[in-house]
Amino acid sequence: MKNGRYVHIFFLDGVGLGGDDPAVNPFVTANLPNLAGLLGDGWYLTRKPILTERASLIPTDANLDMPKKPQSATGQATILTGRNVPQLVGEHYGPKPNPAVRAVIAEGTLFQEVMDAGGQAALITPYPRGYFDAIESGKRLLSSVPLAATEAGLDLMTADDLRNGRAVSPGFTGQGWHDHLGYDDIPLLTLAGAGRQIARIAPNYHFSFFEHWPSDRAGHRGSLAEAAAHLEMIDAVLGGLLETWDDQNGLFILTSDHGNIEEKDQRQHTRNPVPTLLIGPGHIELAAHIRGLRDIAKVSRTFLGLPIPSYV
Repeated sequence: MKNGRYVHIFFLDGVGLGGDDPAVNPFVTANLPNLAGLLGDGWYLTRKPILTERASLIPTDANLDMPKKPQSATGQATILTGRNVPQLVGEHYGPKPNPAVRAVIAEGTLFQEVMDAGGQAALITPYPRGYFDAIESGKRLLSSVPLAATEAGLDLMTADDLRNGRAVSPGFTGQGWHDHLGYDDIPLLTLAGAGRQIARIAPNYHFSFFEHWPSDRAGHRGSLAEAAAHLEMIDAVLGGLLETWDDQNGLFILTSDHGNIEEKDQRQHTRNPVPTLLIGPGHIELAAHIRGLRDIAKVSRTFLGLPIPSYV
């Protein structure tokens, strides 16, 4: 791998690029100063790449030449493998991977490739004790991202990692660990502080992944105003991350597995393109190679100098 370089994927579940109707799309009414400052006003309506000095935004196909609406298990597996997983298993599938999707993940992901090359990788989203108990008892299944990490031999992060600043809660601040999980000793972060924490953790690994799944829940549930507030929360996190990110060595990739939150007149996934945001060395050149979700792995491998697996 290339010395000093690292990739971080900031994954937002269920975020697409929608239309301009303020009664439908919460992006239209949300106040998103950090993303607007980076990409310009109205960036969330684009169907063409936006290229600026610091960042590239590419509308990215999540449909992958398959009918029906994209789903989480196959979309996430595609991001991490670079393979057209819906096509391989014959359908968009989710939310949790079925045996066919699990078999594709077992053949290798970015986590595994980095480890095989002698590098360090991590899923920096932590899980509470109850999650591990449910997995061990068979009451719960691993989703595609933690499954990919464990298949690579990585330990999933825990409350102890969160306490000691090695992980960031999927809800960003850690407040949910206090309110719903009984972890009163978890340090609380501001939204901007959570972004800065991610930016500080990422250089410790050649490849790291942060999974924010509540964005998909905000699409399936709640009001338009609540969805707009959720987007504003994400923007505040990105503000802290952007002020801390090392543009000279780190490739920051924000992407999603399918649309959802951008169409609040319904509560299902969409076939809209998803936003892929790149920040880091050569981001414009890398952006030119992105069309669909499978290209996220390709640009990650290119940036890190990893070989292209034979199965891709």
